[in-house]
Amino acid sequence: MDAVKLAVIGAVLLLLSGVAVVVGVLPASDALAVADRVWPILLFVAAVTIVAELAAAAGVFDVVAARLARLARGRTIVLWLAVVGLAVVVTAFLSLDTTAVLLTPVVVAVARANGLDPLPFAFTTVWLANTGSLLLPVSNLTNLLAAHRVDTGGPGDFVALMWPSALVAVVVTVLLLLVVHRRELRGRYTPSPTPRVADPVLLRAASVIVVVLLPLLVSGLPPWQPALAAAVALTVVHGWRNPRALGLRLLPWQLVVFASGLFLAVGTLEAWGSAELLRPVVGAGDGVVELLRVAGAGLIAANAIDNLPAYLALESVADSPARLGALLVGVNAGPLVTPWASLATLLWHERLRADGIDVPWRRYMLRGAVAAPVIVGLAVLPLAR
Repeated sequence: MDAVKLAVIGAVLLLLSGVAVVVGVLPASDALAVADRVWPILLFVAAVTIVAELAAAAGVFDVVAARLARLARGRTIVLWLAVVGLAVVVTAFLSLDTTAVLLTPVVVAVARANGLDPLPFAFTTVWLANTGSLLLPVSNLTNLLAAHRVDTGGPGDFVALMWPSALVAVVVTVLLLLVVHRRELRGRYTPSPTPRVADPVLLRAASVIVVVLLPLLVSGLPPWQPALAAAVALTVVHGWRNPRALGLRLLPWQLVVFASGLFLAVGTLEAWGSAELLRPVVGAGDGVVELLRVAGAGLIAANAIDNLPAYLALESVADSPARLGALLVGVNAGPLVTPWASLATLLWHERLRADGIDVPWRRYMLRGAVAAPVIVGLAVLPLAR
């Protein structure tokens, strides 16, 4: 499913939702409520995408990855662990799509430049893009949707709820990757020279903007505000130093159209009473078994259709903080099996193919079918009361 197909699906969903409003299936007031809820989220997604693209164009990710390769002093496992840390930080603050789309080609290039097999590094970015997206509201679009139901006492409520599960998901993912790729991660390499920076002024300016942005994203401000400010600042800097990097292609309009149509379509289904149909599947209560049911339903639904519609479909029956957390574990850390379970995975695969690396979906799915239930099952446990 490429970006254009995604936009077409979103446009069809928008059209059908418009028809539902006209015929009275979806009340206009409900449609307006959906729009009021999602516009800040979509604005954040657009802004942070521009930030990530322009930071990458300035060479921020390339320089950071190259310096990690030098700091590892030729030890493959140390370089890999540094990439793990970088992937977790980028995912947490700049979203899983940034890790899958922009960080993946960077770490692949670093691995190749140092004579290493790029596949362990590529699998690390895509798995951690998904399983590492539980810590902050800005890490995943599903988190942004859920945050308003958790942050009732302050901006730290979401982190307080999710950090134990996020930590478990990341640690288990790293251990599984280490087992799978233990042979390729042995030994040493000769560090390659640091890549030449095309425009040091642009690099420094972009780096400062990104460094300032990261804490602002968790400061309690609506995330779209600092993200939009950073996007504007980077646009101005690039307009001064590198205007060729600018253009409408920076806007993720396909994702915005798809998400808009999806939000309204799910609103229509909820107006039809979808929550009552799903409740017998996910049960009720905050015990371990009940939370595993919620997370399992999220995992299965995400791999069947996609993690975003899976979250939207199940959100109404995740009626406590622990159940909402379990649902996020399922739809964030669970999409490791099918290619379409997460848009980030599809984009990751496209970037690898553009770099001449072919990862058979069969291999990806077999590994994910083993890893996903283990990661999700263990990450749910800290949520049990």
